[in-house]
Amino acid sequence: MLNCGTKTGIFCLSMGHFVADYYNTFLPVLLPFIMVKLDMSLTMCGVLVMVLAFMASTIQPFIGYLTDRHNSSHLLLAVIPLCGLLICMAGYAPNKMVLFLLCALLGLTIAFIHPVGSALLSKVGDIKNMGRYMSFYIVGGNFGCAVAPIVVMYFLDYFDIQALPLLAIPAVLLGGVFYVTGLYKLPSASAKKSDDIEDVSFLKIFRNRSVVMLNAAMGLRCCTHVSVSTFLPMIMLNHGYSNMMSGTMLSVFLLGSAMGGFAGGELGDRFGHKKVMIATLSLTILPLVFFFMNPAAGLGSILALFLGGFFLQAPQPSSIVWTGRLMPKYIGVASGMMMGLCFGLGSMGAALTALLGDYIGLEHALLLSILPVAVSVLLTMQTPYTRAPQLSRAGA
Repeated sequence: MLNCGTKTGIFCLSMGHFVADYYNTFLPVLLPFIMVKLDMSLTMCGVLVMVLAFMASTIQPFIGYLTDRHNSSHLLLAVIPLCGLLICMAGYAPNKMVLFLLCALLGLTIAFIHPVGSALLSKVGDIKNMGRYMSFYIVGGNFGCAVAPIVVMYFLDYFDIQALPLLAIPAVLLGGVFYVTGLYKLPSASAKKSDDIEDVSFLKIFRNRSVVMLNAAMGLRCCTHVSVSTFLPMIMLNHGYSNMMSGTMLSVFLLGSAMGGFAGGELGDRFGHKKVMIATLSLTILPLVFFFMNPAAGLGSILALFLGGFFLQAPQPSSIVWTGRLMPKYIGVASGMMMGLCFGLGSMGAALTALLGDYIGLEHALLLSILPVAVSVLLTMQTPYTRAPQLSRAGA
């Protein structure tokens, strides 16, 4: 069924995640051009971003639930190319309604790719290395977020916004790769059809105390991550740094996040996912406190920002693997929670940070936004850990 090896399969699935997050990051860069063309207010732009975020993040567990119960991997052949085409057609939107529709559909494709891609990881390789595979998968998305603003910015320096469909070519090509490798033939649903699978309801999943605790812990982590990602450039601009330097500092944070996402799963496989999550979350606090008390572009601050991003993102692969063990019949839902729902909760935290910033100043608000990480550590410590049967046999 699969026309490629494990490494190629994992790489292709990671590229699927890269594409999803890559095109998801186009909108903030395109907004200044689109709002002029369609005469949109800043409030309307904010609503547009919220619609995309809701469709791409919050509904991921529900999409994952459906893909866990019904094989839907074949839809990747259409969804991956659409992911690129939808946002790249934004320059042709004749009115606000069409633009909102394009962004809503883009969010739907992103919400589909995340849980299906992570569900297929265990079908491509050995389940005992899921932490490593999940790291590759996550780092693909992280790098997609990091490079998208640079690519779009330089593209629009040379071409008109109506030439954007050229940037959809990688997504179309990747859809062809999924066809050639046969990845679309792998089942997204549980391979083992037990007699009680139909009795497991979505409500029952959310009654699982450990699942709820992990979601809360990672949602708090995302409050800090989304707040820093959103407001870091403003902090740098307030301190007199150029747009380029402000963007560079954001890239430092996102690069640290990408490296942390890459290393976190491997560390979790070796030392235990719960231990790694507690350790990395704890190590997040000091470098971020240092940076926001010294928000400059010096070497020490750059290193602190990189380490803050590294440790803040490192728990994510382990959180997905751990949640998957808590609900093995619903891997897609587990992924949707950790990669979608949690970031939706994080967006709420970023809104609270902005609200506090109006009263106490953005720097102080961002310093306070680190507090949820400390609470996340405590919740993670209190969550019962679930080991994989294969690991216990191997002496892990």
